[in-house]
Amino acid sequence: MVALSNESEGGAVAAQREYEELARQLSAIGAVKRGLGRGLPADCPGGSAAVITLLQRHGEMRMSRLAELLAVDMSVTSRHVAHVAERGWIERSPDPADKRSRILRLTPAGEAKFAELSELSMRTLAHYLHDWSDDEVGHLSALLARLRASFGDCRVASARLPGPPHATEETTRTPA
Repeated sequence: MVALSNESEGGAVAAQREYEELARQLSAIGAVKRGLGRGLPADCPGGSAAVITLLQRHGEMRMSRLAELLAVDMSVTSRHVAHVAERGWIERSPDPADKRSRILRLTPAGEAKFAELSELSMRTLAHYLHDWSDDEVGHLSALLARLRASFGDCRVASARLPGPPHATEETTRTPA
């Protein structure tokens, strides 16, 4: 094993600081999500909005698939589904392939609620990002999409984090 040179160590320290700052900024995303959530209508809390959005984006599906997309357990998904069904935003019908399962789909009222939520989200973002240029908003969207793609499907139960880096191993890579 070969020790890293001082130049490589300096780059590694700088990269570590950048990753630490990125971690701080990503943890602050929770505040942004809460801010967006505060703008939701009283009859449609965040979990309900997520159900409507996922059904609109992915189409009809079983509750098990919805739970997977929400990354929550079936009991939580069931509560969200009951809430939106009580309001007439989705319908639950028997799955022809398995009568024990239900297929969830948006109703016309659910489509209208989705349109309302989308408009509300756009207005909220426009309010908070009023001093951002269109290019800056586009750049942030592109970077967030790239970040999400880098993580892949984080909902998969078998996904594992990589092990700790081995600082004493020789490397020929240059930090990006």
